[in-house]
Amino acid sequence: MTLFSSPQLGLDDTTVIDEIHAIRRSLASVLRTPKRWTGGLRRTSQARAIQGSNSIEGYTVSDQDAAAAVDDEPPLTADEQTWAEIIGYRRVLTYVLAMATDAHFRIDESMIRSMHFMLLEHDLAKSPGRYRSGAIYVHDDEQGRAVYEGPDAGLIPDLMDALVKDVHDDSGEAMVRAAMAHLNLVMIHPFRDGNGRMARALQTMVMAQDRVLEPTFSSIEEWLGNNTADYYAVLAATGAGSWHPERDARMWVQFNLRAHHMQAQTLERRFAEAERLWATIDQTVREHDLPERAADALFDASLGLRVTRPAYVSRAGVEERTASRDLSRLVELGLLDAHGQTRGRFYTAGTPLREQRRLDRGRREPLIDPCPGLVTEIRRAADALKS
Repeated sequence: MTLFSSPQLGLDDTTVIDEIHAIRRSLASVLRTPKRWTGGLRRTSQARAIQGSNSIEGYTVSDQDAAAAVDDEPPLTADEQTWAEIIGYRRVLTYVLAMATDAHFRIDESMIRSMHFMLLEHDLAKSPGRYRSGAIYVHDDEQGRAVYEGPDAGLIPDLMDALVKDVHDDSGEAMVRAAMAHLNLVMIHPFRDGNGRMARALQTMVMAQDRVLEPTFSSIEEWLGNNTADYYAVLAATGAGSWHPERDARMWVQFNLRAHHMQAQTLERRFAEAERLWATIDQTVREHDLPERAADALFDASLGLRVTRPAYVSRAGVEERTASRDLSRLVELGLLDAHGQTRGRFYTAGTPLREQRRLDRGRREPLIDPCPGLVTEIRRAADALKS
């Protein structure tokens, strides 16, 4: 059974790949050094991946709710339906991050269907874990028409079998193989719902098996979520409205390589900012004779996360009375701001921490686009299909 095949890469493509690997090697060397600040970045990276992948599907997820999902805390603003979708995807992503680096783990159809069940088990009407039995269309609400028709349902078992075999071919660049797994799954569209999120989770899983960087930091779901229009445009330009595995996938692969490059630059910048932030927090802890455990809460707040007493108790390993005393002290010093009443109270960064974050962001240099002109080319190709 024929699938979209990996394109022939040009010199420009291999240059971008080499640059991505260089950035990731520098990040990997940092992660191998035991530094407590990687914990906060790991959690926020996972939260941003959850946020990005769900936002593509139209589920608005706030920074706070995405972080709450990672920490298994209740949402701040999300409605019941949105929260169910967030928790479903968190479950899938947690599985991916936990299992992908296991030497005995193998991607197969049963695993993919099980992941789909995890994603949508809250809504049995969407047939979680089961392939669709009829036709499927992707609609563009703005255009008021179907923009993609999946292949005949009778072809799905053979196509998925071919997809799994293709994933097991570990020759070639992992980023390219992961991008092609993503493309083929989303074009096969084997399920009634959740195909996009499954395709992006599969891409992260294939990337994670490459073991160049921690799985949490190899995902491009955050970048895709922040560039949804271009993501849909390149899928439209590649797929041309229906199942066309004979079409050239080079533009799709280049789009993904660009996303990996931009996301790697983003992480590199965050790591550097985190190191400076920890230096400031350590100095603050010493100046005010605060317990070391308070530093983690200050770091989380500086990243824009809300701090709660239950989470503080859990991470610091202290009793509730001790946690309340620590948090009250941080509020007195103006390092944290308290919001809400006792039961629902949470804390955010106080003025000094917010000012430090503002200064860090003010120092940021713009990211370097490794593929100038690619986005314009993608948009032109997608527009041509509409006419």
